[in-house]
Amino acid sequence: MNVNARFLTNRIAQQCVYKRIVTFSTKPTEQSAAAAVPQQQQQQQHDAVAPPVRKPIVPAHYRFVYPEFLPDPKVEWRNSIREKLERLDMLNRRRQIELPEFYVGSILAVTSSDPHAAGKTSRFVGICIHRERCGLRARFILRNVIDHQGIEIVYELYDPTIQKVEVLRLEKRLDDSLFYLRDALPEFSTFDEHMEAETLEEGTPVPINELKVVLRPRPWLERWERQNLRGVANIDQYLKDKHRKSSEKVQKPWEKYDLMKQYRATIPEEEQKEIFAEVHTELHTLELQRKRNKRKRTFVKPKHLA
Repeated sequence: MNVNARFLTNRIAQQCVYKRIVTFSTKPTEQSAAAAVPQQQQQQQHDAVAPPVRKPIVPAHYRFVYPEFLPDPKVEWRNSIREKLERLDMLNRRRQIELPEFYVGSILAVTSSDPHAAGKTSRFVGICIHRERCGLRARFILRNVIDHQGIEIVYELYDPTIQKVEVLRLEKRLDDSLFYLRDALPEFSTFDEHMEAETLEEGTPVPINELKVVLRPRPWLERWERQNLRGVANIDQYLKDKHRKSSEKVQKPWEKYDLMKQYRATIPEEEQKEIFAEVHTELHTLELQRKRNKRKRTFVKPKHLA
């Protein structure tokens, strides 16, 4: 065989031979598997030595003291990112000003900046008749009768113009809303502007004022007979048969058994704990600081020492 024929046969043989395809397996080799065993043992030892992460124990009364931290129960108005950002802003505002604990029925004194006032500030004393909304939109309404004229002021809880919020009398009422004071006698909504604050001992439960107001004759601003009010004394005095029949027609006693309606109108307990776990540490720190400041104010340093 000559040289040309030998060269051609070698070229044909190289073209006919299949190329070897190398595939990489995802299974660990014996050496890598042996090296991974000590790492797993070290990780297990580290997990056993590391202390477990303790979650903050949120007190049960936080949902009553700080209701504005809970989001709106309506799903269509919810936004988790906005709610988290609002909670951060609310905590920053609470670091600047003391926002004490209060409820519907408590008597408050709010000092806010007013460019039209003599000292550029105004102070209003009144009873909290309503508290609503959540987040940075939380607000409350104070009512007082001054010069035989009922005055109500709506305050945004986190309004930067508010300089000071004082609780003159911490208490609750029998109803969640006291709008019926608008139709009650004036003495139930009259409070002295120079009223001094009443102090409660630390750890004392919030007292419930079982006072029942007396309404004026009809007409009223609302049909109070259609609401289950416990803080009104003489509501049956001004009712006629037609009023009783109309109130019976609009009653819905079966709603207290409607579990889905109750679920939609409330925030689940698990979600409440998760929300308050985020802000519990900061709120607890602010509470301790407020208690220290309160003790400092109550202590009077003697002028002359023995």
